[in-house]
Amino acid sequence: MNIETLYEDNDLIVVNKPAGMLVVPDRFNSDLPSLGKQVEKKIGQRIWVVHRLDRDTSGVICFAKNEETHRYLSICFQERDVNKFYAALVVGVVIPESGRIENYLTEHPAGNGRMMVAKRGKLAVTDYKVVEQWPLYALMQFQIHTGRTHQIRVHMRSIGHPIVCDEVYGDGKPFKLSAIKRKYKLSEKEEEEKPLMSRLALHAYKLEFHKEDGTPVSVEAPLPKDIAACVKQLNKWCPPANTQD
Repeated sequence: MNIETLYEDNDLIVVNKPAGMLVVPDRFNSDLPSLGKQVEKKIGQRIWVVHRLDRDTSGVICFAKNEETHRYLSICFQERDVNKFYAALVVGVVIPESGRIENYLTEHPAGNGRMMVAKRGKLAVTDYKVVEQWPLYALMQFQIHTGRTHQIRVHMRSIGHPIVCDEVYGDGKPFKLSAIKRKYKLSEKEEEEKPLMSRLALHAYKLEFHKEDGTPVSVEAPLPKDIAACVKQLNKWCPPANTQD
């Protein structure tokens, strides 16, 4: 697999993670290829994992090339000295169009890695704003100030706007053109409709931090093709939603 490099120097490498790939193998998927191993093959040396993205989340992710950089960046992430920005396609008309979600998250008693809002848990803070709004969907940007498991996914569910195709915190339904285009018809070559989006519509689009010597690093990854295709079709077939009423 061709992994796109977004930034690289002697101490670290930042790549554009494809959706559907684990950052590192877990006990349930130990035989699957991982992003970490792919990056090591790409640059021909060992790398250290600094932070992670969910398997179905695409976008900017950073790896250290040596133990000193790994130690420094790990502290930066723990002490929230890193700016992390995400984009997502969510369900519904979001009102207000910008704000902050601040509550506590803990593991769901059912297990399986699921999280939930609870009075007792770890503080989770997410700033959000709507970039584009349609009658059934919204494209949103987020900055997370804490790094809790599934933070954006749980927060959007908590305000009634789960991320598109989220099987855990939403209905998991794929994004199909027939849902937004009137009088949609299959082509003669198609037996069934192929979804425009069938994975979690969440993308880590920007990461900002300073290296140990003070050098600023700011890396962005554009919207991936699947999310961009959904946005294009929404703009084509759906009038913008009026959220001022």
